[in-house]
Amino acid sequence: MKPSIRLAIIGTIVAAVAVLAWFALGAGSSRTSAPAVDYTLLDGTRGNIARLKGQVVLVNFWATSCTTCVKEMPRIIETYQKYRGRGFETLAVAMEYDPPAFVASFVQTRSLPFGVAIDNTGEIARQFGQVRVTPTTVLINKRGEVVKRYVGEPDFPALHALLEQLLSES
Repeated sequence: MKPSIRLAIIGTIVAAVAVLAWFALGAGSSRTSAPAVDYTLLDGTRGNIARLKGQVVLVNFWATSCTTCVKEMPRIIETYQKYRGRGFETLAVAMEYDPPAFVASFVQTRSLPFGVAIDNTGEIARQFGQVRVTPTTVLINKRGEVVKRYVGEPDFPALHALLEQLLSES
């Protein structure tokens, strides 16, 4: 084997070990605060993510045109209903390109039991790290820190296990 190839392989291995050690020692687990972004629900109620501190919050970015979003919504509803009495809140955020009439119809026909906001300006998505792909789901702990970000449909049994853990924390 050529020395340059051997050196490249060794460098790659060293870099991988360093990254794994960084995460194992906890340096990669620092959590960021959820943005204190304002929103307006379809019913006209105004809110702010920061006011939800003290609860575990699931923020789901979705669109009526997104087949995975439509498919996962019954599981989001089930999750909300299972945990809502334990300090859990859900906020569904329709993307700025989603026509408000479509969102309102979807919410009504599926009887969504949680708050739904339409991100008319894209500001909520920007504040949450330039969300562009739907579905994107962000899980926030009671301290207002982002714990997990799912792009695509979450693994719901794993999400429920994480929720159990987060809800049991003081």
